[in-house]
Amino acid sequence: MTDNYLERILKAKVYDVAIESPLQAAPRLSRRLNNRVLLKREDLQPAFSFKIRGAYNKIAQLSPIAAQRGVICASAGNHAQGVALGARTRGIPAVIVMPSTTPEIKVQAVLDLGAEVVLHGDDYDSAYGHAVELARERGLVFVHPFDDPDVIAGQGTVAMEILRQHHGDDIDAVFVAVGGGGLIGGIGAYAKALYPRIKIIGVEPEDAAGMYESLRSGKRVSLERVGLFADGVAVRRVGEETFRLAQQYVDEIVLVNTDQICAAIQDIFEDTRSIAEPAGALAVAGMKKYVARENCSERVLVAINCGANMNFDRLRHIAERADIGAQREALLAVEIPEEPGSFLRFCELLGRRSVTELNYRYVTSKTAQIFVGLALTQGRAERDVVIKTIAGAGFAVRDMTDNEMAKLHVRYMVGGHAHGLTDERLYRFEFPERPGALLRFLQAIGTAWNISLFHYRNHGSDYGRVLAGIQVPPATRTDFLLHLADLQFAYTEETDNPAYKIFLGG
Repeated sequence: MTDNYLERILKAKVYDVAIESPLQAAPRLSRRLNNRVLLKREDLQPAFSFKIRGAYNKIAQLSPIAAQRGVICASAGNHAQGVALGARTRGIPAVIVMPSTTPEIKVQAVLDLGAEVVLHGDDYDSAYGHAVELARERGLVFVHPFDDPDVIAGQGTVAMEILRQHHGDDIDAVFVAVGGGGLIGGIGAYAKALYPRIKIIGVEPEDAAGMYESLRSGKRVSLERVGLFADGVAVRRVGEETFRLAQQYVDEIVLVNTDQICAAIQDIFEDTRSIAEPAGALAVAGMKKYVARENCSERVLVAINCGANMNFDRLRHIAERADIGAQREALLAVEIPEEPGSFLRFCELLGRRSVTELNYRYVTSKTAQIFVGLALTQGRAERDVVIKTIAGAGFAVRDMTDNEMAKLHVRYMVGGHAHGLTDERLYRFEFPERPGALLRFLQAIGTAWNISLFHYRNHGSDYGRVLAGIQVPPATRTDFLLHLADLQFAYTEETDNPAYKIFLGG
């Protein structure tokens, strides 16, 4: 298509809508990685994404006659807002075709920018096809999200700013999220033209590795399916021009998983107090994996924080997965004897380690199952020590930390009816959340009564919350209630709760 990207980027018209985003130091992450980490804060752009650069540059380059007809694009995310904002800035009509499954918050964001929204199909491919058809019918100019020289040049202004803000001789590598390839194509073309020694490293999710597979194959490939967690880069087929640029300028592609992306979102938050969307945190996730692999230090590494259009309802999932991605949590399945004192003995093996979650349920008169989450401070090595300790005490243990089904589903489903169980009473307890508080709670309950169900989850609050099933024969009920009163834990009996009777009762 074109090779004069240096000139195109220098002449790009982006600053009617875009800001020159800061190149911000990340001191916490820098100390942990023993490298100087700089974050290019594209999440601070209007519409919270770099996408406005390329979209507006395309719109700004249109002739008055073409612009008057209006523009159209297909997108469910950041490109949609970029085109809508760019069109409003130039004062021309914009049509945005979005899949009918697009969350209402994203549809409303585009409507607020004055664009016409057309909902069509269940996925991007359907919306794209309909947008191309509408462009032909209405004579609109189609603004491609990545495979267009003007769009690529607009994104390339990110690299132009980085090299103004920090001398290129000192930068060792720039890490860039890759979807269709427009951002890394523009950054690579500009940076390599001036400083060929700077490594340009793309980062993709393992389940949406279109550029990685294309570069490996030597030709563009179409993925059968793409994961949607990092929806901003969920592209089945990279662009023709962006693939050509990647072949020429990209040094490598690093692949990361969901847990690593979640951990990177937390890393960015801890340094900036901003929340990146999953695609926006890809570069940091890839940087961390690269540093661990290369064991490099004292280098200057730049990560593009490329977007912050996060759906609020995803934060819970991200927070839960972040500790696993950073090797700060282990998930274990343990079988113990169903007898008074065995559960306490198991918890004593854990010592003062912070328990993030604990599910326990009676299985038979001889065995019980435990699903436990533990906070780690020394990563995999500490996890291995814990597993060895538990096994050495005679308990059957299996590591579930990397088991995707266990992390997504089973951890929330542990329990069920306990057939043959008698005299179970159900209680909710609250106690001050302090190091070792859970173990002290169990020690206070004692071993005179058998615990048959137990669920604890650290909610990050001042009070720990426990749901416990305890076998209390009628003859000892008075003694048990007196024992609870002596403990001075706030509690509520839930034995008659219909949720317990339907899903958990013996």
